[in-house]
Amino acid sequence: MNSRVPADTEKSGGAYRTLCGQMAALLERENDWVANLANAAALLADVLPHINWVGFYRLQGGELLLGPFQGKPACLHIALGKGVCGTAVRENATQLVPDVHRFSGHIACDAASVSELVIPLRRGGRVVGVLDIDSPVPGRFSGEEARALEKVAEILSPKCTWPDSLG
Repeated sequence: MNSRVPADTEKSGGAYRTLCGQMAALLERENDWVANLANAAALLADVLPHINWVGFYRLQGGELLLGPFQGKPACLHIALGKGVCGTAVRENATQLVPDVHRFSGHIACDAASVSELVIPLRRGGRVVGVLDIDSPVPGRFSGEEARALEKVAEILSPKCTWPDSLG
């Protein structure tokens, strides 16, 4: 599964459809949230160019707790409303940040990260976690790519049996 999604997202609609198909196939026979998030992080790390971190935070006990990821060690706990991830949960909306240094309250887990994309994961309309992707490239993520990766999250989230303790 090493076909990379082009960084030029305006020409990559087919590549994102392929990624969605790969994700669906990867999750087809499993519902465990840890296994599925681990494989999803590995797939995304493999196919998305110019990223330095991709992974998941899950809502637990009123905060975000680090889940499966690919990249350097990361922050373990993120308060709701704090940083890009906490903001995505508070607003229940995707956060596309071209320059994290201009995002008030950004939490720097990896000093190399410059741009960030955070997509809420939902169960029954309620946020249960986030997909977090960082890049060392300014403005790395486009709106088109954000929408395509939201579709990936929509495939992933229902395939996970989330613990009842989430939220």
